[in-house]
Amino acid sequence: MSKLPIMKKGIVRYLPIVCALILSGCSTLTPEYSRTDLPVPNQWENAPNAEGDGLSTQLATQVAWKNFIKDTRLSQVIELALNSNRSLRQTLADVDAARATYRIQNADLYPQVDVGLSGNRSKSSTGNISTTYEAQGGLSGYEIDLFGKNRSLTTAQMEAYLASEETAKAAHISLIGEITNAWLTLAADNNQLSLAKETAANALKTMEITNKRLELGVDSRIDVASAETIYFNARSDVATYTTQVAQDLNALRLLVGEEFDSSLLPESLPDSDNLVSDVPAGLTSLLLLQRPDVLAAEHNLKSANANIGAARAAYFPSISLTATGGLASSVLADIFTGGASTIWTIAPSITLPIFDGGANDANLALSEAQQRKYLAAYEYAIQLAFSEVADALARRATIQAQLQAEEALVSAATRSYDLSLARYKGGIDSFQNALEAQRTLYQAKQSLILTNQADLTNRIALYRVLGGGLAEHESN
Repeated sequence: MSKLPIMKKGIVRYLPIVCALILSGCSTLTPEYSRTDLPVPNQWENAPNAEGDGLSTQLATQVAWKNFIKDTRLSQVIELALNSNRSLRQTLADVDAARATYRIQNADLYPQVDVGLSGNRSKSSTGNISTTYEAQGGLSGYEIDLFGKNRSLTTAQMEAYLASEETAKAAHISLIGEITNAWLTLAADNNQLSLAKETAANALKTMEITNKRLELGVDSRIDVASAETIYFNARSDVATYTTQVAQDLNALRLLVGEEFDSSLLPESLPDSDNLVSDVPAGLTSLLLLQRPDVLAAEHNLKSANANIGAARAAYFPSISLTATGGLASSVLADIFTGGASTIWTIAPSITLPIFDGGANDANLALSEAQQRKYLAAYEYAIQLAFSEVADALARRATIQAQLQAEEALVSAATRSYDLSLARYKGGIDSFQNALEAQRTLYQAKQSLILTNQADLTNRIALYRVLGGGLAEHESN
């Protein structure tokens, strides 16, 4: 029976702390969040049928980029870039900073407990010398989160951190696309350079034939001058594409972030079947909600939504608690071995906003305006994602027909040039017809290279805009 009063005193002593923890569990004033309806159609136009076209029904988000990219040289370049690209490193550092900021804010939800040991020795006017020692611990200005202000602020920081994580995922996927496009641009310009050199060599042979015929009196100086136009035009293109190849290589090195072996560089555009796997088709626009850039926009919206709760809580009283408890003695050893006196203080305080010059109203209006801003940004992110997929599908729907037509054009232009040149050498036809056939063939081959590049980059773009590359993050 003698221990019961002591237990009651102990309960009373810590009752304010218990009440603070209980009160901190109350609900916040944050508006309830609900995901907005998609501001885009449910289906894309030009979306091919997976079964009818023999395509895989696996989602792009489920296809790891290492399984999508077939060319081992390109895969190695991408791997190097993901480890060394400086822009990606900056984004990853932003994620670490956002995580630390969230942890700082989250710490406000918990009491800050301090312990200390102090001593005091003094001499009074009567000549008496007194010594006291104290060992104590307590709460330092813990704010009771009665209306959820700190929890709302913590939620806002958590959503900001999650947004930065999704932004990093988007940067990761975007870098894969940028590296691939830069690698393909280098390959296409190498093709153009080879074509320009080949055309210049053929034009030089034609010039030699024309000069000999001029000496024999068969051709005129106009024919020689016409032959020179093709030659010097090709020579100019050789210089242009030589520069372009060097600049392409510089751009690729910048993206990768480190030196790499030249054996990883493409000499020409690879065949589409050897570069990448096919992209799944027949998907609904709900897939866009899984894209990291869209998720980042949604987390920013949730963060703004939580800030409204914090702004609303500012209208209500703020309750803080400072409490200390410990032991005191005139002998330091008594504090640790017994015989010391018990000391404690409890200092609750309450602050009620009466007049703030409209600051709380303005802060709430600011939070609500920012929430509307991020709502519009989220809906625009969905619309932009839908537009990107629609553009890639529209290109996909016509690119094969264009490739077939241009391949047929190159074949026809080649036959026309061979026949025209043979007729010219035989003296049956004029040089102008042969010259026009040569120009047509050169332009047709240049156009075919660009269309082949467009086909490959479109496959990469479709994979990226459908959220391809997320499989790596989900497995980590």
